[in-house]
Amino acid sequence: MTMRFFNGTPIYRTADVRAVETAAASAPAPPQLMEMAGLAAAEIARDVSGGTGKPVLVLAGPGNNGGDAFVLARHLKQWYYKVSVVFAGDASKLSPDASAALRAWRAAGGTIVEALPGTQEWGLVVDGIFGIGLEREVTGRNAEWIAAVNHLRVPVLALDVPSGLQSDTGRVMGAAIRATHTVTFIALKPGLITLDGPDHCGDLHVRALGLDTQKIRAPTGFVIGPEVLDGVLAPRALNSHKGDYGSVGIVGGDHGMVGAALLAGRAALKLGSGRVYVGLLARDAQSVDPGQPELMLRTADEVLKLGHLSCLAVGPGLGQMPDAAFYLGVALESGLPLVLDADALNLIAADTRLAETVRARPAPTLLTPHPAEAARLLGTSTRELQNDRVAAATTLAARLNALVVLKGAGSVCASPDGTWHINTSGNPGMASAGMGDVLTGIIAALFAQGAEPKTAFLAGVYLHGAAADRAVTEGAGTIGLTASETVNAARALLNRR
Repeated sequence: MTMRFFNGTPIYRTADVRAVETAAASAPAPPQLMEMAGLAAAEIARDVSGGTGKPVLVLAGPGNNGGDAFVLARHLKQWYYKVSVVFAGDASKLSPDASAALRAWRAAGGTIVEALPGTQEWGLVVDGIFGIGLEREVTGRNAEWIAAVNHLRVPVLALDVPSGLQSDTGRVMGAAIRATHTVTFIALKPGLITLDGPDHCGDLHVRALGLDTQKIRAPTGFVIGPEVLDGVLAPRALNSHKGDYGSVGIVGGDHGMVGAALLAGRAALKLGSGRVYVGLLARDAQSVDPGQPELMLRTADEVLKLGHLSCLAVGPGLGQMPDAAFYLGVALESGLPLVLDADALNLIAADTRLAETVRARPAPTLLTPHPAEAARLLGTSTRELQNDRVAAATTLAARLNALVVLKGAGSVCASPDGTWHINTSGNPGMASAGMGDVLTGIIAALFAQGAEPKTAFLAGVYLHGAAADRAVTEGAGTIGLTASETVNAARALLNRR
């Protein structure tokens, strides 16, 4: 999947898109959105088909997505493409706009059939079966069509959203088209860039159809793009010293999990923190990190008593023994910016008093759960949580009065004020041990160096994924990428900003 969206690109859920459409339709001279969408899609189809001379197969569904498909087919036919349209629906039940699009297709000499043609070799398939807002499982003939298209070795252009993909959540509703390109109309939708969306959309194209969407309806969701790194940290003065760049305290590393705390410490050090103290719970822990001797290894108690820390991070390798809960409680009572990960989150999920302490903290608090940890915090199942990642992240942020990054494909970053962002960097190589520890260290380093908390949060999430992307580009590969390899890549990217 190829995505390149500017930082702050708005994202709209279905209800918001519907509101924009309604507002546009009530204007004194309402735009012909279906005609505009069909033409925009036809132009992309023309580029994607590559001029092979092979015919184009257009699948038109029973809703307005089908109407867009009829308009696209008409334009391609007028441009001398051979077009076959398969229509899955009752023409008498089409909306007025879709019905008009079907009549215009027929007036242009087009025909429709009800079954997929047999052994034809296609140059392009256009998916216009289902659009946004799908809430039911795809079954029967539509599921069969989707399966057939997914077995073809040809480019597939999805209109608005790949059929079968829930546009708000990225859930596959039983079956979904795997497109090579998706053109989405009016605004970007969250389901295209989180959960299963990135595996089904291919290259994404957004066409606003001439609407000033943000003027019509203010967005609450946004993309995190590379520009988030611009200005996240002020340029360093020549006349400066390590104390100017903050001190990070990391608490974790119980028996058998010391490496997690060291990974977080190494990331914090290499992302610019002036000093990094790693407070280890393991009684037999080493006193020096041979791979990074600049780290100052102490006991957890010693680190939490330091008076000059700029930021705390608790959780990497913390464990869930009584000592872990005690030290977490001490950290929560501090007035420092705090990053919470891993077992710190599990302890909070199991103790309402800790959760209330998190909620009441006046200092910035950031939670970095993966789906299972977030589900425990919300008292639900991982499966249920993944059904709507945006809703889960925003609920958790409001409930705990904290910044929250719900990790995964298209990590969702939520703030207590109800705004949310989806990250566009990263790759499957990040599904490996220690990646979350590195993220914790990156964000802690940005906090410690004085970055505004929300900016540090968003920039850290983007930088983490971008570092993994860079490592893959430089030959590490998605298979076998390690957390350690992303640290140096993150440092290089931060220094290029």
